Amino acid sequence: MHPDGVGTRGAVTGWVLPGVYAPQDDTALLAEALREEGPAPGARVLDVGTGSGALALAAARHGAEVTAVDVSRRAVWTARLNARLTGLPVRIRRGNLFGPVADGTYDLILANPPYVPAPGGGRAPHGRSRAWDAGLDGRLLVDRICRDAPGLLRPGGVLLLVHSALSGPGRTLELLRAAELEAAVVRRRWIEFGPVLRSREGWLRRSGLLTAADDKEELVVFRAERAR
Repeated sequence: MHPDGVGTRGAVTGWVLPGVYAPQDDTALLAEALREEGPAPGARVLDVGTGSGALALAAARHGAEVTAVDVSRRAVWTARLNARLTGLPVRIRRGNLFGPVADGTYDLILANPPYVPAPGGGRAPHGRSRAWDAGLDGRLLVDRICRDAPGLLRPGGVLLLVHSALSGPGRTLELLRAAELEAAVVRRRWIEFGPVLRSREGWLRRSGLLTAADDKEELVVFRAERAR
């Protein structure tokens, strides 16, 4: 999840309670991949780290059977409110990643996890930053998704995952392919640095995650399919 959106209500975001991740460029990029995927009516879809529920609701508009999960109570309340306001049937559960749904299997899994590299060693993110900070390499949750999502995919099922190119896209492809998924990058988009990246730009350059020439951030969407 990218750190720099602050929306409270809009055509795409719906209602966003204070402290809940507001949909922005990464959400829009993943929504494009979702539209291209076009889940069939009745397809079982999981949106992990749902935030305001924007992607879960987008999947429900296709007629999919959608489950959404988030660790944040406020995010769960927000997603439930938006589902009620739109009249779309989405099952929303609170928990850590796949914990609440570990006994299920899905045709499509959507993931826009925290992925922003953060100084501070092993300190766990807290407060609002929990929606975007993801350890020194930005892979605190990305690695867990790459490890655990494949086991929840039905034959022919697809994982759509978005994160920053700062967070090691090559590693993501390596892990997904090691799990015997057919994985590729299907979307890329360059965006301006927002306030959080600007505030840690010096650290990112000293860490080698940004070069002297880098003045934008690249977002990347991965599509990984389980063999039928």
